[in-house]
Amino acid sequence: MLNKKQVQHCLEVMEEMFPEAQCELNHRNPFELVIAVLLSAQCTDNLVNKVTASLFAKYKTPEDYLAVSLTELEQDIKSIGLYRNKAKNIRKLCQMLIDDYGGEVPRTKTELMKLAGVGRKTANVVASVAFNEPAIAVDTHVERVAKRLGICRWKDSVLEVEETLMKKVPKEAWADTHHRMIFFGRYHCKARNPQCPECPLLDLCREGQKRMKKHETIEN
Repeated sequence: MLNKKQVQHCLEVMEEMFPEAQCELNHRNPFELVIAVLLSAQCTDNLVNKVTASLFAKYKTPEDYLAVSLTELEQDIKSIGLYRNKAKNIRKLCQMLIDDYGGEVPRTKTELMKLAGVGRKTANVVASVAFNEPAIAVDTHVERVAKRLGICRWKDSVLEVEETLMKKVPKEAWADTHHRMIFFGRYHCKARNPQCPECPLLDLCREGQKRMKKHETIEN
């Protein structure tokens, strides 16, 4: 596995590649961010942004989501995967915000994770992006990049990946690390076609070196 110095080098390269890396989910406040991240599970940010463009024009507050029927809300997000379950969670979440938090999104990860449909990853994203709390949210991109580069082990759980990154990355860099690793995984180290031949981290990447050798063997 990579040591702290090697991990720091990787992050510096990612910063050079993606200096503007940030949350790509469109939102204007913490409440919209919670809804957007909830909708993004197993779904691309681009599709979520298309849906929320009209969704956020129609629904401004938790009360707005509860003022319509479940069926109507389902129709508004129907193009998103798992829309029925997500619609139910949105309504439950909004009711909890009203009942337990005065209609405001809680600021701590512990309180955020109490909300319907909000897991550890969502809580980390909201705490980090909306409230500037140090957090590393491990989505599929972060997990893939961390394992391919050897920052953590292939068998590690999502929680273990998060804990390893928190140990190897300075706390003040957690939020930036999350965004840079996502961009690196989304636009460069892709799931199906990682750009290994032109990757500036190939010399450190065991997975990339294996892929290159396999490619050379096939060609020969």
